[in-house]
Amino acid sequence: MSDLTIYPAQLTEMSVAQLETLPPDQLAEVQHNLEQLQDWTKQAKAKLDTALFRRFGELARTARADSGKDFGTVHFSEGPLRVTVDQPKRVSWDQPQLAAIAQRIAASGERVEDYLDVEFSVPESRFNNWPIALRSQFGAARTVKPGKPSFRLTFTEEA
Repeated sequence: MSDLTIYPAQLTEMSVAQLETLPPDQLAEVQHNLEQLQDWTKQAKAKLDTALFRRFGELARTARADSGKDFGTVHFSEGPLRVTVDQPKRVSWDQPQLAAIAQRIAASGERVEDYLDVEFSVPESRFNNWPIALRSQFGAARTVKPGKPSFRLTFTEEA
């Protein structure tokens, strides 16, 4: 599989039906090459992001301080280049503390849902290990949908 038989330009012009009918070696080649491209793209993007942070990080911090923002979008220029930097806010909540707060809200007679988004779930491994009687009680609340299938192509050893 060292020589490409299907080039990227050809691949983008091929229909799904054409891809579907490729011989096994070409299907495996396309999958392998796309996985390598994806890995290369991810590594190249990480390298560029690091370089951009090193080059513009201090300017972004200064612009953020000047605007009085801890998060969000700031803009600045370096020569003819306009740089836009978005610093998203990532919030996490301590689950045990929220559970305790929810209990206090409920104990005071108020509706927990007025203050918190509540979502119940049951891990599938736990559900599958329950006795049938318990599973049947939860069955009506459970919906199973198929996920997106994935395919991995490998060659079997030729005898």
